[in-house]
Amino acid sequence: MISHISTRILFNVRKHYIVRRNLSTSVCLKQTKKYAETFLYSDLTIARTHQPRLKPDENDLPFGRNFSDHMLTVDWSTEHGWSAPCIHPFANLSLHPASSALHYAVELFEGLKAYRCDDGRVIMFRPLENMKRMMRSATRSCLPEFDGPELLKCIVELIQLDREWVPGARNSSLYIRPTMIGTEPSLGVQQPHFAKLFVITGPVGPYFSTGSFNPVRLLADPQYVRAFKGGSGDSKIGSNYGPTLAIQKIAELHGCQQVLWLLGEEERITEVGSMNFALVWINERGDKELVTPPLDGVILPGVTRSSVVELVRQWDDIRLRESRVTMAEVLASLNEGRLLEMFGLGTACVICPINEVLYRGSMVHIPTMDNGAVFARRILENLTDIQYGKIKNHPWQYAVC
Repeated sequence: MISHISTRILFNVRKHYIVRRNLSTSVCLKQTKKYAETFLYSDLTIARTHQPRLKPDENDLPFGRNFSDHMLTVDWSTEHGWSAPCIHPFANLSLHPASSALHYAVELFEGLKAYRCDDGRVIMFRPLENMKRMMRSATRSCLPEFDGPELLKCIVELIQLDREWVPGARNSSLYIRPTMIGTEPSLGVQQPHFAKLFVITGPVGPYFSTGSFNPVRLLADPQYVRAFKGGSGDSKIGSNYGPTLAIQKIAELHGCQQVLWLLGEEERITEVGSMNFALVWINERGDKELVTPPLDGVILPGVTRSSVVELVRQWDDIRLRESRVTMAEVLASLNEGRLLEMFGLGTACVICPINEVLYRGSMVHIPTMDNGAVFARRILENLTDIQYGKIKNHPWQYAVC
């Protein structure tokens, strides 16, 4: 019985506490009825700012530096569950110095965008997929569950309130950052009894300072690993990102913009910086293929990646294959003239072409741009036409206002 309960503690925080209360006295059972298993949009309160922020120039929107007027917060505790959600003026958080997020990285986050269409409408791109992934990350981090669609309704209300912050330029958008942190005021390494969910937004331009769809140079060094089998590489949590900054710095010292992450003795390619990876080549049977690594627990299940997979599967002039790819296979296809394109996939940049890889002291030229980046451009155009509403009434679009 003890072993059974322990398993539920690790993988499902909310259900664990319900089980614990149900095994206690009648007083605890009475408390269980008051426990809020999720927050509800119908309970949302809004406090508008009286000091609106100065909006930045839409032609100068560095990524992640500007923030909108309001934010959303919701608190959670094991005793009461979720509080009512609240939208209020953007402000600093007040945290206990021993909060578990600060010491043990008990936290998670998401990243999605809202886009302004030519007709003035504001839409989001597949936001329910982000809600599902956020729930998976919560389970992995031992943070509380919630109802994803209810959070999405609250986020829509937040965007509607700050709709003037959604920029109108084609390469710009409103970036949305849902985050959940453990706020347990204790230095003990334990699952948190307190947590805070918050959402901030802000207008952004191209992710890279070089602009949109400009090719990047990567450092591929097999001594550095981003994630491994049995780890947390498939969750969107801060502990997957902070430790990569030192390697990013090494890449920059070598004149590279990002890191091409390799794994194991076979040096299989996993991700590009914080993006998913894909290549286009002519396989050994003579077929043109787009290949992207499989979701095997090592890489993050990106929303852009899954969209590209679904999109390319509908095309007749190229095959789609989810398969492991090693550096040796990339070099062999390059030497044989079969490698056509390599690029990263992600919410921040959508499609990022790769033109060089620094590998074992040699700079390897990737002919992505030489070949016109035909498929990378085609994918980018298809996705952005959906995101910015050029294609109307697409099932991946989620209306905001």
